[in-house]
Amino acid sequence: MQKQFRAYAFSGFGFLAVALTLLTSIACQPKNEITQDELLRRTQELFQNLAAGDQAPWKKYFADDCMYFDEKGRNMNKASLVADVTPLPKGYLGSIKVVNAQSHIEGNVAVMSYDMDETETIFGQDMTARYHATDTWMRRNGQWQIIAGQVLRYYEDPAPGKIDSAKSREYLGTYELAPGNRLTISMDGQELYRQKGDQPKGLLIPEATDIFFRKGVEGRILFRHGDQGKVDALIDRRNNEDVVWKKVQ
Repeated sequence: MQKQFRAYAFSGFGFLAVALTLLTSIACQPKNEITQDELLRRTQELFQNLAAGDQAPWKKYFADDCMYFDEKGRNMNKASLVADVTPLPKGYLGSIKVVNAQSHIEGNVAVMSYDMDETETIFGQDMTARYHATDTWMRRNGQWQIIAGQVLRYYEDPAPGKIDSAKSREYLGTYELAPGNRLTISMDGQELYRQKGDQPKGLLIPEATDIFFRKGVEGRILFRHGDQGKVDALIDRRNNEDVVWKKVQ
């Protein structure tokens, strides 16, 4: 009877010890102490006083070994990123609002993707731009910091301009890239159209004299004038590189 009681008591004590060890282990594990709301708050803090050149949040929230790729294609470390945060010139005002945030948080890693709506006023003239960014946060030594970030700029069509309809007639005709590969420029009323082969016509929107764009399409269509002053080529400019179509008719 005494042995059984001792065995039961030992068994109970052992169970209690295991339970306490397990609870202690759980309590000592690092907590996932970041939320999307907190990530959003910190991200907005980065841009809150960006126009004034406030570097403090950038020093605080970016890890010393971070990688950052901005909308201009620059690959920056923390030192160059922080150095790039400078006040806007005199006569310039600006603000950035973080919107449409999405996140995935797991363990010690959090990824947040969001849009940035930028408003800039240059000597009383208002301008806007939209960007998309993705930041990867990591919890190390009890501190959440960004270890990698990338920013892209949304494409926006330029403001339409106006040209003389008589000038537009100089662009009409057939242009050839290679034998059998042609496009035509035609007019319907006051509007200019580009048609490649049997494809549907596409509206060319004037930006300035001899310069056009297509809605939602990056790049420009330019008309080149030869030595005699007449249009002799159509230039399809893509990412600062030119594809030249020679005028044949």
